[in-house]
Amino acid sequence: MLFIGDDWAEAHHDIEIVDDSGGLLVRRRLPEGLTGISTLHELVGEHLDPTGETGQVLVGIETERGPSVQALLAAGYRVYAINPLQVARYRERHSTSGAKSDPADAHLLAEIVRLDRAHHREVAGDSELAEHVKVAARAHQTMIWSRVRQVNALRSLLREYYPSALAAFGADLADRDALAVLAAAPSPDQGRRLSQARIETLLRKAGRQRNIARTATKIKTALGSEQLAARPSVVGAYAASASALVAVLSVMVAQTEVLAGQVEQGFGQHPDVEIYRSQPGLGAILGARVLAEFGDDPARYADAKARKNYSGISPITKASGTKRVVLARYARNRRLGDALFRQAYSALRSSPGARAYYDQHRARGATHYQALRTLANRLVGILHGCLAVMSREVVSPGIGEPA
Repeated sequence: MLFIGDDWAEAHHDIEIVDDSGGLLVRRRLPEGLTGISTLHELVGEHLDPTGETGQVLVGIETERGPSVQALLAAGYRVYAINPLQVARYRERHSTSGAKSDPADAHLLAEIVRLDRAHHREVAGDSELAEHVKVAARAHQTMIWSRVRQVNALRSLLREYYPSALAAFGADLADRDALAVLAAAPSPDQGRRLSQARIETLLRKAGRQRNIARTATKIKTALGSEQLAARPSVVGAYAASASALVAVLSVMVAQTEVLAGQVEQGFGQHPDVEIYRSQPGLGAILGARVLAEFGDDPARYADAKARKNYSGISPITKASGTKRVVLARYARNRRLGDALFRQAYSALRSSPGARAYYDQHRARGATHYQALRTLANRLVGILHGCLAVMSREVVSPGIGEPA
């Protein structure tokens, strides 16, 4: 067998290849891209036994994403994504001087997969469709997070010179009504000059179809209310800044809808979609996020506990002597944790069983967060059971059973 440590950077990879006994075979810096991967394959071919297979090549690397990782998996190598924190602790095990270098990290990664690979997880063999859903779901969520930051920036700006706009539109400045009116009247004077008919026209163009007159009246009243004025010399600069943020937000809102369509399209084609949609609290978008972060490799999680631990929802216990505390996991997949907490919160309204389970824990003295986390942990176990049953039916059907 061959063991490869790959310390990757944006422009190059420091690699080290060792044999079963830890003997150094190759130490090289390879460029990023096709040339580097081709050279690595050549080096492996020179040192792998002629009767050996690519599955006998084990690679340790500090990431599970990117073209390089996909190329290693496509070649048939077994790839282990090692957490950088674990590599740092392993480095301290070998040296206390604090010295660090890329070739030395490549050596550590090779030693980890040679000696300690049983304590690490291989990169999952997710399907191409699951990867599609993952990319689209993460992009969609990232766009939403970026939109929230822009909304907060716009709110802070309006507080400085245009508080009547905040009174008119409330907290959701990314709403179509707010964006349409603020684009036409980015300053207090322009807002006061808007007529009822003009506001109604703006709302219609933005897509509002109901309660147009009543909404326009409410907006006109708020924009025409008295407010503390900023210095006239700076209002123009404020208005220009607000116009720029409104334009950016308008594009973000539109692109969020485009990405949501991609998420729903990919998720709807996945064979496990019905299982995810059957879970309480999971819709098209939230279900796609959970699928994306868990992956669809049926062999990835040995049992429900492994899936719960990966989700970060299950607690950890610290015990020493007579002291014992149970804490939430700090190191976790935050995208997955966010999706599961949202699922649990939605399940409180859609599932009587989930609500009863939550209420039981609240009655025992658990806080809202603790009860919600416990509910999310339970829902992950239910999901694992459903997926496990489906996997057994598909992979190993019995006589007369559907494949």
